[in-house]
Amino acid sequence: MLVHPDKGSLASSVAARFITKMLDILDDQPVAHVVLTGGSMAGAVLESIASSPARTSIDWSRVHFWWGDERWVPAGSEERNDWIADRALLDDLDLPDENVHRFPASDSGQTLDEAAVAFAAELAEHGVDGADAPAFDITFLGVGPDGHIASLFPHRSGIQVTDRTVIAVRNSPKPPPERLSLTRPVLNASQRIWFVLSGADKASALGLALAGASRDEVPVAGIKGRRRTVFFVDSDAAAEVPEGLIARDY
Repeated sequence: MLVHPDKGSLASSVAARFITKMLDILDDQPVAHVVLTGGSMAGAVLESIASSPARTSIDWSRVHFWWGDERWVPAGSEERNDWIADRALLDDLDLPDENVHRFPASDSGQTLDEAAVAFAAELAEHGVDGADAPAFDITFLGVGPDGHIASLFPHRSGIQVTDRTVIAVRNSPKPPPERLSLTRPVLNASQRIWFVLSGADKASALGLALAGASRDEVPVAGIKGRRRTVFFVDSDAAAEVPEGLIARDY
């Protein structure tokens, strides 16, 4: 776990590491698949990527973007996670349309369940060797104060689903009530999981996850990348983490 003194330094450090890692990945393979998340911290990281002069060293036409979850609201709504990403970074990258894989919106003409099936099919189109989804190279995830990740919440069935890649979420404890989310097996097939957390309200969930809490109680505890799992946090979020688990990036 890497701890930074504040939200600003956290965002800039994660952005720099992302650019460096993307260059390494694209040096080894023809395309890269990245999963984005929502929230203010995610937006800050993407803004830092956008403002970095080094971003021009990446061939963005070889990068595909996905999301871990999405709110079931109309396209273009400020409530959507992709709205945040568009304005923070994606609008500036001149990406091919086929490189941006958005969850369907509530005004797409599909029901919530139909949208889940449709997005699962899109994931499968990009799976390799019969896989039902890409093995994402970097998956960004935030963590809620209750320990939820994507739209997989504590004490809800979503974190337990293993027979689908995408689920329809209803009666979410966090508004809006309807959402779409990737499932745990898809997230755990990621090569690298990068959790990015800031704020004292995340300290309890982070401490419980690192102490070995149940995934049903604290969903973040059930997520791990195939190659590496890194927690990038600020000092407030690290308040309840044992000192021996901390590597300070300052």
